[in-house]
Amino acid sequence: MKHDPYSRLRREAMQVLRPPAKIALSDWVEKHVFLPSAIAAQPGRMRLWPHQRAIADSIGDPGVERVSVLKSVRVGYTQLLTAAIGHYAVNDPSPVLVVVPAEQDARDLMTGNVEPTFAESPLLRAALKADDGGRDTLFQRRFPGGSLKLVSARSPRNLRGHTARVLLLDEVDGFEIDARGEGDPVSLAERRTLSYGDRKIVMGSTPVDEATSRILRAYSASDGRVYECRCPECGGMTEILWRHIEWQPDTPGTAAFRCPHCEALIEERHKPGMIRDGGWRITRPHVHGHHGYRMNALISLLPNASWGRLAAEFLEAKRNPETLKAFTTTLLAEPWRDDAEELDDASLYGRREPIGLDRVPPEVLVLSAGVDVQDDRLEVSTVGWTKDGDALVLAHEIVWGSPLEGESWAELDDLLRRDFRHPRGGVLRVDATIVDSGDGGHADAVYAFCRPRSGRRVLAGKGVPGFQRPAIQLSNARNVRLILVGVDAIKSQLVTRLSSGRSIRFGDTLDATYFEQLTGERRVVKYSRGHPVRRFERIPGRRVETLDCLTYAFAARQLVGLDLGRREDELASVTGTVKPATVIRSKWLEG
Repeated sequence: MKHDPYSRLRREAMQVLRPPAKIALSDWVEKHVFLPSAIAAQPGRMRLWPHQRAIADSIGDPGVERVSVLKSVRVGYTQLLTAAIGHYAVNDPSPVLVVVPAEQDARDLMTGNVEPTFAESPLLRAALKADDGGRDTLFQRRFPGGSLKLVSARSPRNLRGHTARVLLLDEVDGFEIDARGEGDPVSLAERRTLSYGDRKIVMGSTPVDEATSRILRAYSASDGRVYECRCPECGGMTEILWRHIEWQPDTPGTAAFRCPHCEALIEERHKPGMIRDGGWRITRPHVHGHHGYRMNALISLLPNASWGRLAAEFLEAKRNPETLKAFTTTLLAEPWRDDAEELDDASLYGRREPIGLDRVPPEVLVLSAGVDVQDDRLEVSTVGWTKDGDALVLAHEIVWGSPLEGESWAELDDLLRRDFRHPRGGVLRVDATIVDSGDGGHADAVYAFCRPRSGRRVLAGKGVPGFQRPAIQLSNARNVRLILVGVDAIKSQLVTRLSSGRSIRFGDTLDATYFEQLTGERRVVKYSRGHPVRRFERIPGRRVETLDCLTYAFAARQLVGLDLGRREDELASVTGTVKPATVIRSKWLEG
């Protein structure tokens, strides 16, 4: 970018011409921002909750350079961010850059929040009106004195091409460092504001993993504000945390707040008053210019964030380590602390049970398979799934033979076509399979096998890195439906489940080699350009075929969206007969 010698003079002139703020941003928002019925349960003039007002005022305060919000969901942060965009479009025209994890997030923010809110608010309505020059796009709008650009953190070049005085970053713990090593997206975005002496950087996110959380580091560098509520019994001030919520056994609707000062049990009906009488307390007063806020769903006034509703969600979430992690991070705004050490294959081997494909447990309702392709064999793991999402590894089988020979694939097809008698009386079959097409130069053979079998959900897969990637994404390659598998995210789920000792069970046909390969990688934290990054690394001397098979079997489960209640009914009816498997002996073995 060329240096503009007059840029500083223009900024100074704008400061002179720009009228001073007459009211706090929170008051301006409640006067001029209107919410449509499409995105608000109570449409009309936007009303801020008590804990939102201070955050809004910090965003609008020219004396505050940074605002970091460590938050949960259900606290109205997205609408607050939309209102802030309106403020900078109308009151303080500036180049505004909004960075979100993915392009779809940018699309959702623009079409689902910004455009509807601006259209509903008379003062904002003309601010993002498309210009006649055709320069506006879905992700870029201009207004007098400034502009708004929404970009994805996944493409570093999106960040290099823009300069902004106001930087708004949402869900920063979902940002992935580019695989080409171009640097941390947050650092790249902040560099775009360096030419402005009066810059504003607002960062908000639910936390994810404690070791790598960006929002946790940002909040730790701030003045560390916590929202404390007043007890109606003793008047004591407390930041409401999950350990303060109690309920009677098996009745989450009775959830109430136990005051740590007077030990009184405060019912839900007092919650609005407690929050109204509460306030933010600064825990690090020596920090200036960086306001940090921490809040969880326990202080949200939305109906779906009542203490009873959250207690019921907790009882469901605690059954599975992954859902418990989601509850902890998204609703309690607490980063997940991963205390898992390197997995012990001998310990996992000792957890085997007398189950298998010939002894399918009655709780298994779905079967999925994952196939790993090697130069001289195909390996396949078959996993059974319960209604609660528990995984039962029922078998790991090897088809010996080159993947370049059709007979190897014919034998795999026979394995995937088998019927298994269910204890309820019905028949189970493999519902979905993903075959790895990413390694060894066997992609054409995998595509040829999967193409005619896509109707049976036998699909080619390719692993893609990134802990924030979804488990599966549909793509296309050479006229074949290709599943992009978020291997890091699934392996992280596997580590969490295996470390907890719950939700993954093993059949007794699995040998010691299976578990040696299953534990052949470990999750570590490395530093890339000074920023902590999670990754999986191979343990020297270990193979990982069974780990890859299980990863793809987990991904294949996501392809099955049937009604499990209906499947239970089907299995309870004795229909069909179990067909004997056709065994084809590979000529490769005889040669």
